[in-house]
Amino acid sequence: MIRRFAARAGDVLFQPGSACPGFLVLDKGTIRVTLTAANGREVVLYRVTAGTVCLQTFTCLVEDRHYSAEGVVEEDVEGELIPAGDFRRRLAEDDGFRVLVFDGVAQRFTEYQRLVEEVALTGFDARLARVLMRLETGGFVAATHSALAAETASGRAFVSRRLAEFARGGVVAQEKGGVRITDRAALERIAADTR
Repeated sequence: MIRRFAARAGDVLFQPGSACPGFLVLDKGTIRVTLTAANGREVVLYRVTAGTVCLQTFTCLVEDRHYSAEGVVEEDVEGELIPAGDFRRRLAEDDGFRVLVFDGVAQRFTEYQRLVEEVALTGFDARLARVLMRLETGGFVAATHSALAAETASGRAFVSRRLAEFARGGVVAQEKGGVRITDRAALERIAADTR
């Protein structure tokens, strides 16, 4: 039976090795899905928002597996939780639901391809600049160097060195609690660099 679901920012919804209780259809909020290596290095795989699909959950339900990543609520979430059996039944019998899920999975794979391309084919400065622009609110990015490392699939020390270089160039200013963008045009030029 489908039931209403809600969770608060900071709640851990799943972690490696945990079983999947069902398919979550979000009405509002954001879940950050990350993967952590044995050495502690973390990478943000994607964010689940209203209308999007969690590939981790989809894989767990379709292949009857446990989670291999962690899902943490970034912004309070509300939605419906479809139990595993109901999810499989609806996937088999409900054409509209199946199309909705598969469209979401296809969109996620496109995002994964973009992530792989960024990490493999884009210079780090451009990647960092793009992340800063994506996370920026009112000219400020409220993120630690560790969080930016996870967003860029890199190490914290490397992020710190590159931010210091951006600051020396007048592109950003490092402040308590994050980074202030001081020259948006310069940051956009760095982000557009395809080297």
